[in-house]
Amino acid sequence: MTVTTPAPVTAAPLAERRGRGRGRGPSSDPAVSKAGLGTALMFVGPYLLLFGTFVLAPIAYGLWISLHQWDFLLPGKPFVGLQNYVDLLTPGSTTSEPFWSSMRATAIFTVLSVPLLLVVPLALAVALNKKFWGRNAVRAIFFAPFVLGVAVIGLLWRYLLDPNVGVVNYYLDALGFDRIPFTTATPWVWVALVVPTIWWTAGYNMVIFLAGLQDISAELYEAAELDGANAWQRFRHVTLPGLRPVTIFVLTITILASANVFGQPYLITQGQPGEETRSAIMQIGEQGLRQFNMGSASAMSTVFTLALLAISLLSLSFLRERKVKATTKKEATS
Repeated sequence: MTVTTPAPVTAAPLAERRGRGRGRGPSSDPAVSKAGLGTALMFVGPYLLLFGTFVLAPIAYGLWISLHQWDFLLPGKPFVGLQNYVDLLTPGSTTSEPFWSSMRATAIFTVLSVPLLLVVPLALAVALNKKFWGRNAVRAIFFAPFVLGVAVIGLLWRYLLDPNVGVVNYYLDALGFDRIPFTTATPWVWVALVVPTIWWTAGYNMVIFLAGLQDISAELYEAAELDGANAWQRFRHVTLPGLRPVTIFVLTITILASANVFGQPYLITQGQPGEETRSAIMQIGEQGLRQFNMGSASAMSTVFTLALLAISLLSLSFLRERKVKATTKKEATS
């Protein structure tokens, strides 16, 4: 019986095969790369098409309109360059004072509402994160107003707070108190805007905080309790640091939502008294859709967008700075 031994593997072919494995993997094959690129474009293409059609194209068109004296009812739309922007920055112009007054109203509303839309939902999330009978029902009750549209919220609170026929003033009368001009006088108009907004949107932020709380390890609370930390110390040193990314996210989206307020002042106070509660979005709509000056309205929109972009980048920079510091500290201790 003859035994056949396999031919020895020479060093040269083995080295050649190893070299091919290192130099020409699947990702470096032109055919495979093209196929992968085609597959990626097939999945991303519809999104890019929609994004370009409904986001990038309107942005570019809006910038183009802002460079013209654009009245969509007239055939002539002369090019004016940056004049619309210059008018916004020129005190005494027809567009400067109304726009910056509306920006002031928007800033006041944002400053009043955002801290409460962080503190109230966080307190609710901490309370509803505990186990008790009917917890899910209570969560649903607090979240339920968020599913209503802004038109429903505006009309509901308009009738509740109306100085003449409102339910709140009716009961104030019955109790012997003076009527409160919630929708016609400052500072009550801000109460009429901030309170409905908190009632409407606090449940959404609460759900986000609840998700963040459930990601914090229970072992951290147990270790803190063994070290003698009380409830406040556990909240301060465990809960708040663990919720930092979630808090930055909630802060950013709440600032953007508050700055884009429109429905509440439009339906509840109608911009009163005077133009005290006319928001930036209301002023942009007034300028473009009622006064037919789309060029100035587009310039206002651009300035407003840049302001919101700066605020968003500033908020996100805090999270990035925290991550860099944490990484540097970890590398130093390792």
